[in-house]
Amino acid sequence: MDFEILYLLDKMHNPILDKIMIFLTNLGNAGILWIAIAIILICFKKTRKCGILMGISMIIGLIVGNGLLKHLVARQRPCWLDTNIPLLIPNPKDYSFPSGHTLASFEASIMILMYNKKWGIGAIIVALGIAFSRMYLFVHFPTDILGGAILGISISIVVYKIAKKIENKKVQKE
Repeated sequence: MDFEILYLLDKMHNPILDKIMIFLTNLGNAGILWIAIAIILICFKKTRKCGILMGISMIIGLIVGNGLLKHLVARQRPCWLDTNIPLLIPNPKDYSFPSGHTLASFEASIMILMYNKKWGIGAIIVALGIAFSRMYLFVHFPTDILGGAILGISISIVVYKIAKKIENKKVQKE
């Protein structure tokens, strides 16, 4: 079923959509967009907690998703298994599951959502675009995207809840 979805997406290719998807996937490269946003948020007292928790979430995701799961699952990418589909971006060198672009995007966007609904909705739209681009560009299976999204959402929620518990304990001590 994964390949069926990817082949269906391959039929959607056109020059304009190709450029949009390349742009979106590049936004997610190495989590740089989300890291930059976290750094900017850390610079302002009002948004500092959100930026710090985004950073913590992304570090945990890097360790769990890219460091552990990718190597434990060792899933080959669709572009490695079917080399007949021409790639519009460089062929990734690491394993496929979970999608690191999606993982970082959902960790960051969900954390933003928990602190600011309006900004969070915009961030989630960008995260969805980045995630979709990975399938469109034939470098991830839909289940890689789903795994990255679920893991990213879960990590952000856990980090947020732990931070709130710590914050509440500090307030109770005062």
